[in-house]
Amino acid sequence: MSTRPAAAKPKKVAEKAASPYGYPFWDWVAREDPEYVRARQPLSALSIGEGKELSVKHREMVIIGILAFRGRQEGVVAHMRRAIEHGANKRELLEAIQSAAVPGGGPTFSTGVQALMKLDHEGAFK
Repeated sequence: MSTRPAAAKPKKVAEKAASPYGYPFWDWVAREDPEYVRARQPLSALSIGEGKELSVKHREMVIIGILAFRGRQEGVVAHMRRAIEHGANKRELLEAIQSAAVPGGGPTFSTGVQALMKLDHEGAFK
């Protein structure tokens, strides 16, 4: 139950703060409950941010494998985009999906490859 009065407007949260992946639902959450988004940011920074032993590119590949296993193609595409921004190439992403397919099976492989194909058709690797 919200303690915010019905007439109160939520405070504005910076777009980038809501989601580095461009998920529209995070923009909605940021408008509805900016305090929640602000509270969640430190955990996200620890999980997917810079300055850790694993590079952002490799952290994204772990996330891609999990999302592919869960059948979340739109999430795979979003995280592949971020991995590409951090230096991943098409072959590395394909190998990440191939690795995820060993424990995850054919549906994981299918979801991942379809996401990779979408990015390839959009020219993400040129």
